[in-house]
Amino acid sequence: MAHKDEIIHKRIALVTGANQGVGLQVAKELVANGVTVLVGSRNSERGEAAAKEIGPGAIAIRLDVTDQASITAAAKYIRNEFGRLDLLVNNAAISNTRKGNLSLREYGEISRASNASLDEVRSVWETNVFGVLAVYQVMLPLLRDSRDARIVNVSSGVGSLATNADPAYPYRAFYSPVYSASKAALNAITLAMMIELESTGIKVNLVSPAFTRTNLNGYEGTESVEDGSREVVRVALLGPDGPTGTFTRWENTTIPW
Repeated sequence: MAHKDEIIHKRIALVTGANQGVGLQVAKELVANGVTVLVGSRNSERGEAAAKEIGPGAIAIRLDVTDQASITAAAKYIRNEFGRLDLLVNNAAISNTRKGNLSLREYGEISRASNASLDEVRSVWETNVFGVLAVYQVMLPLLRDSRDARIVNVSSGVGSLATNADPAYPYRAFYSPVYSASKAALNAITLAMMIELESTGIKVNLVSPAFTRTNLNGYEGTESVEDGSREVVRVALLGPDGPTGTFTRWENTTIPW
């Protein structure tokens, strides 16, 4: 590992849910761009394995976004080691708790507003909505100590209320109270962050990866993890003159709220 003084002068990033999928790819690309990345993972062993795979510049950190004590401990570690946080990528998310081997279409049949499991809705929202807010609240003091702080919340186009209200939208039939609505709620909470921080130097951006082949969708996605991570990485690497308050899918492709 590089000397601590060298690390302190690099940009410090925390990526939640970074031991697999889009989070892992984002962590790899940020490190390749000279960023020191804290690889957040609920499971310490998986986090250590991911950091080892990425190589120098990646540091595993145990972080379960549904566990307040683990978030607090992670912030304390970051404070002690680096004194600040420059970039927070809220990526950790789950799509379901009971899909199992069902196809996305079959799972959709048991995830309608009339028959969705409320326990599953609560579990998914606990990670995708409340977990993001919990991490934001605890990490904000560290971000305030950065000269160029940015928050990137990883959402999904399926959470766009305007898009899903359009009968022509091809994924409209899959909109459900479980995952889709959790991302709509995440978007709403992100807007609250944007409004709170608009008078500060802290930038907040919302990004949707492509429909990426990851564990999140049982690898039924249509895009590679590299393509799916592209916009997250682009926005995460924006400099102090970069925009804030955006919701994008690709560069210059805005998603309606």
